[in-house]
Amino acid sequence: MPSRLHLEQFGPIHALPVLHYRMEFAQLVKMAVTRVRPDAVAIELPPTLEGTFLRALRRLPQISAIRYQAGKEMAYLLVEPADPLVEAARQALELGIPLHFVDVAIDDYPHHHEQFPDSYSISRIGLGEYYREYCRANAGEQPCREDQQREQGMAYGLQQMAENHHRILFVCGMSHLERITRLFAAPQGIPLQRLRRDDVSLFNLHPDSCREVLAEFPFLSAVYEQRRGPLPDEPAESGIGLRKRFHALELISGGKEQVSEEQLLENAIRRSARHLGREGTFLDRQRLIYRLFGEAARHYRQETGETLQIWQKRAFFRFARNYALQSGMLMPDLFQLLAAARGCVDDNFAYAFCRLATCYPWQSASSDLATISISPEELWGGSRSIRFRPRQKRSKGLAQMGLLKRKREVRPGEWLEGFDDPSICSYPPEDIAIEEYGRFLKRKGAMQLSEEQSRTEKFSSSLLDGIDMRETLRNIHEGAIYVREQQRAKGGVGCLVVIFDEDRHGQRFPYRMTWLGEHEQESDMAFYATAPEENIVGPGICRCEYGGFLLSYPPRRMMDVWHDPDYSDTVSRSEVLLLAALDYSVEKHVVYVAAKPPRSIFKQLASRRDRKIVYIPLGSLSPHKLKQMRIMHILSGKDKREIAKEYIW
Repeated sequence: MPSRLHLEQFGPIHALPVLHYRMEFAQLVKMAVTRVRPDAVAIELPPTLEGTFLRALRRLPQISAIRYQAGKEMAYLLVEPADPLVEAARQALELGIPLHFVDVAIDDYPHHHEQFPDSYSISRIGLGEYYREYCRANAGEQPCREDQQREQGMAYGLQQMAENHHRILFVCGMSHLERITRLFAAPQGIPLQRLRRDDVSLFNLHPDSCREVLAEFPFLSAVYEQRRGPLPDEPAESGIGLRKRFHALELISGGKEQVSEEQLLENAIRRSARHLGREGTFLDRQRLIYRLFGEAARHYRQETGETLQIWQKRAFFRFARNYALQSGMLMPDLFQLLAAARGCVDDNFAYAFCRLATCYPWQSASSDLATISISPEELWGGSRSIRFRPRQKRSKGLAQMGLLKRKREVRPGEWLEGFDDPSICSYPPEDIAIEEYGRFLKRKGAMQLSEEQSRTEKFSSSLLDGIDMRETLRNIHEGAIYVREQQRAKGGVGCLVVIFDEDRHGQRFPYRMTWLGEHEQESDMAFYATAPEENIVGPGICRCEYGGFLLSYPPRRMMDVWHDPDYSDTVSRSEVLLLAALDYSVEKHVVYVAAKPPRSIFKQLASRRDRKIVYIPLGSLSPHKLKQMRIMHILSGKDKREIAKEYIW
């Protein structure tokens, strides 16, 4: 890999061409300071902001906003960690190197909207090749009058510094550097400029504004800040989720204290900083986004009980990559990442992703300075909005997004009361949904049986049940028409078995239960699921995830299949359910839905019972619908059904 660092040298000046507010260039500044070992540092900022800027530097990692009047408009300058000018100034202060502000203060500076290549390419091709390509692409571009005045002033400032210093590190925007190099070779006069500003103010940036207006999204800035010094220690809590999670001993003792959401998000940042390479290695934006996705998936799992599948992960990164390429970039920005999260997973994951991506743990509304709220329109001249509709109640919060407010316990352990009552029950709306989906799968199984027993032949004297277009087109070279005869399968569909996860080791889904239908329209059910005590979502309300279930109709006939000695020879819980379905089915056919078909011996066992297994691949069904059906809630009593809707999403 080529060297990432590239410096333009003229006289005693070692110039680093940068793009403002980009993390890759902030890292290059640290590398340049180590290589050059300068006796002075010059940055592209005017002396009129020097005192205020230095005060803002000393507040870092808290982010500050400098406000001043620039002609007819109010101008803002954010002092955030992942900016190369800020990093250069911090390095100078920390190492005791003289710092010079060599830019020229100009009012009514025109707005430029140059399109630069993605700064991530520096991680692959290095700054030298990046800068040469930029110079070739912009050769012959004429600067505006204000830029000419600024560049002449910076060349003059560097000439004055060269008289007293031997190694000067100059951090400058790459759109100016080539012309400054030429101007430095000729004597420059003292520039005409404003010498002081009386209207410069320093503010603490409000945390809500921090989420929206930083040039680099807050998670990236926070990880960069953590990696500036020694790597942080591994967070003590590595298994605690956003929601309360309990195990058997903790249930007996009344539960455990809940870690604050802010602490959990901060721990996620610390973990990411530790696991993104050894200390001093170049922070890769692509790996950081991958780590952000992994942390968001972890929080999503703990928040909703749902696990992201590999196809969702693949779709997320493919969508985000294509979205970025469409806008001429290599890496997606925060808006594109959130759009990918919402489109490829769901709104709950997008919210979890947003909450983590916009977390900057050091920012607080209370400060030694006045706190200011700045909108993206004020700072950048525009914004893009995205709205989340997570499956839970929410209250107003982050603009256009909505921060969630769930009900909490009044006292620790309150929601655990009542779980010693054995009269547990299900949540009726979920019962209705799963019965309806079961009927759909049975119809699908019956249709599949009919498809298997249909036959196709060349048209001779009868159209039978219609023309088989697929077979006709397949044999179009024969010039014949094929017709199809549908044959109805004998016998209906009885029991239904759906296996989401075989869990052959019996560790992920330890909870097993057999439920009898409460009325004549409800099936008996046997299932295995995650432990209810792992996710307490309300008073006497647990959230579980099915590993697999069996539906048997008519109801009130099923014994406890999990302790039936007839099924003791099975190797997995999915096989227990399938054997029970063959025993309890009153119809000839049993529908089996799983990722892979059952072992061949089960076809023999079914034949001995005069039954037939109809296999439906799990991948042929809607992933969204399967995800809905996989969640269930267990209530500690029927009295909880009245309040359950307030805690179930």
